[in-house]
Amino acid sequence: MTQALAFPVPSAAGNLDAFIQAANRVPMLSEEAEIQLARRFHEKDDLEAARQLVLSHLRLVISIARGYMGYGLPHADLIQEGNVGLMKAVKRFDPDRGVRLVSFAIHWIKAEIHEYILKNWRLVKVATTKAQRKLFFNLRSLKNGYEGDHSLNPEQTEEIATKLGVRPEEVTEMETRLTGRDLALEGYSDDGEEAFAPIDYLADSHYEPTQVMEARDHDSLQGEGLHHALEGLDPRSRRIIEARWLAEGETATLHDLAAEFQVSAERIRQIEVKALQKMRGLLTAA
Repeated sequence: MTQALAFPVPSAAGNLDAFIQAANRVPMLSEEAEIQLARRFHEKDDLEAARQLVLSHLRLVISIARGYMGYGLPHADLIQEGNVGLMKAVKRFDPDRGVRLVSFAIHWIKAEIHEYILKNWRLVKVATTKAQRKLFFNLRSLKNGYEGDHSLNPEQTEEIATKLGVRPEEVTEMETRLTGRDLALEGYSDDGEEAFAPIDYLADSHYEPTQVMEARDHDSLQGEGLHHALEGLDPRSRRIIEARWLAEGETATLHDLAAEFQVSAERIRQIEVKALQKMRGLLTAA
């Protein structure tokens, strides 16, 4: 599943509810047990010990991944990427530093999820520098510190730009991208879940407004540019992209496509990533 560790870990790409229930049934480790398992893994290459460490922390991955559902990517895929980060953390965890694995693993899990979101969010490269990535993942939470749901005023924009080390116009552009996605879903009044922003429910580009700074990108993706990029893919890659990103209604999961092509869900994810990279290159050249 990853170069970090080579042992079977339950996949979230199948029945997500069953995976979450199974993860929550795994007992949490005491500090003493955690140290013993970590030492067994590092001193004796005991993969079963490493597997127990991973399984006991799957609920952490699920919790963290849930916080990134507002970017329009399937919860199961976010969990799968977080699992990769967890395995990397287990490989690097030093039990003699006096830090629990849960604290150490958070960074690795988030880093893997962040990378996945930045590579796949709407096929558009929205953040390139470290400061822009920080802006991408923190703008919505910083906006919550201001009263009201209105757009940021110049003073607030300047304040956020200073905090995150970016230019005010970058804050304005990112706010346009993110709030544009929210506005597309605010018309639904029967959600019955007032505790969550509309963006937490759906992310369907078919209902997204093509205005302000997104107009050119959207038109290119939905028109001749997208057709040209899809024509550049092999049949299997094109089928995966169309099923995962362009389907009307419910999109296919990694597990669905894995069954269709009789390969692993991880292999489907690898093909998807390469196909998206190729499409970006074709769209840029168009």
